[in-house]
Amino acid sequence: MRNDVLRYLRCPACGGPFTATGPTVRCPRGHSFDLARQGYVNLLAGRPAPSGDTPPMVTARESFLAGGHYQFIADALASAAGEVAGAGLVVDVGAGTGYHLAAVLDAAPGAVGLALDSSAPAARRAARAHPRAAVAVCDAWGRLPLADGCASLLLNVFAPRNGPDFHRVLRPDGRLLIVTPEPGHLTELVAALGLLSVDPDKPERVAASLGPRFTSTGSTRHERRLHLSRADVRALVGMGPSAWHRAPDDPAIAALPEPVEVTAAVRLTGYRP
Repeated sequence: MRNDVLRYLRCPACGGPFTATGPTVRCPRGHSFDLARQGYVNLLAGRPAPSGDTPPMVTARESFLAGGHYQFIADALASAAGEVAGAGLVVDVGAGTGYHLAAVLDAAPGAVGLALDSSAPAARRAARAHPRAAVAVCDAWGRLPLADGCASLLLNVFAPRNGPDFHRVLRPDGRLLIVTPEPGHLTELVAALGLLSVDPDKPERVAASLGPRFTSTGSTRHERRLHLSRADVRALVGMGPSAWHRAPDDPAIAALPEPVEVTAAVRLTGYRP
């Protein structure tokens, strides 16, 4: 665990700061948490983990992202981060494998990063995502294991939004960047495979989740035409919520043309506290 990130973490049991002692981190009240050999710390404090990515979902995600299909999203985030990240802390809430956090850190050489996710399999992959990033397993819906006002930049890509705690951990001059799917996102696969579609009221639900604590600084739409193999489609289906409803060997995927053209459309919205 990097010391320059550890100083921002807080004990989920009592809120105290941590110090590292060998393979554990410990707060002044004696609560301790083991550092996994893969390089992350699990801060769920003995509670059952919220539903998160399974090992097959993480493998599928890593395979799909390695193909560069969502590079345009990572590039948009890196560009939007600009000088906001500076030399501060960038926190990705619901970071998955750390793909997007790594892109932002590459664009902000003075910053350090923290990937938060409820999935231990995802955390294991994220621990290898970038040399300036640390990783912690936590409940994104609960109180984040972070000090008040510590983050220069929060990232939230296709992930749960905890408006009150986002506001608590963000610096007064910090920024929040949220990526959400547009109604036309993956529309060809939605039609062909019966995947879950995007709620047309998504923007309103995002705004409601943030409440009056944040003010939008603007949003941009980003769209690409992807040319996917059937293997790419299996990975794409297998890494998201549809993985809970469809098997990787779904015959409907085998019936798709190859390559299949798919629309990827997302909205990137910035907020200030």
